[in-house]
Amino acid sequence: MSAVAARLFCLPYSGASAMVYGRWRRALPSWLAVHPVELPGHGARTGEPLSTDPVRLAASLAGEVEGLIDGPYALFGHSLGGLLAFELAHALLERGVAPPLVLFASGSEAPAMRDDRDLARPRSDAELIADLRGYQGTPEEALADAELMAVVLPVLRADFLMAGAYAYRPRPALPCPVHVLAGTGDDLDRPALEAWGRETRCDFAIDLFEGDHFFIHSRQAEVLGVLDAALSRRMNGGPAALSRAGGSPAGRTLQ
Repeated sequence: MSAVAARLFCLPYSGASAMVYGRWRRALPSWLAVHPVELPGHGARTGEPLSTDPVRLAASLAGEVEGLIDGPYALFGHSLGGLLAFELAHALLERGVAPPLVLFASGSEAPAMRDDRDLARPRSDAELIADLRGYQGTPEEALADAELMAVVLPVLRADFLMAGAYAYRPRPALPCPVHVLAGTGDDLDRPALEAWGRETRCDFAIDLFEGDHFFIHSRQAEVLGVLDAALSRRMNGGPAALSRAGGSPAGRTLQ
């Protein structure tokens, strides 16, 4: 076995660059290679056209990611990234790629429970800034920086339109475990989290962390500890652990 035993592909939330996961490369063990997935028009891919079609984007990302998969891998996505990770898992399977060890869906309602129709219209700059303020993840000095907002808001607007364009498509349950992470102070309903269990025919788990929508930053050490433990179990459990199918989903809670 090489030094890198598995790969973790991480999809960012609305308006963010993939480098929100940059620190994870140093914080997770060396056997797990972290691959932040940059979306077109974001971060290092600024200048490329922004996407507002989540299914088409997932299919395109599958073509990019497939070439990096040379063994066990997992998918992680936060908020909009959780939805994209779900669609990416299906897109990879459609390309004949083996299923991920685990699909980690963080801060995200189950696809079948999403109702983002209010995001289907382009939002004004003022509305977007109000949304950012409501998420409590952007400092006020950043919101007041007109030059910065001129860069951030078009990306956020496109990502919101992408969420608003999403239409759930019933498909066979994923042949991989689904592990949900959420903040206790976020406004996601428990049924909307538990509904992720219907998207897998394997194991299902929920972990809750104290914090708001951006608990992955405020509780980074605990979040990475859960990812490390979950993937270590899958890697050490052998083929049976990677393919076993559970009965009715059983959730697990970390306070």
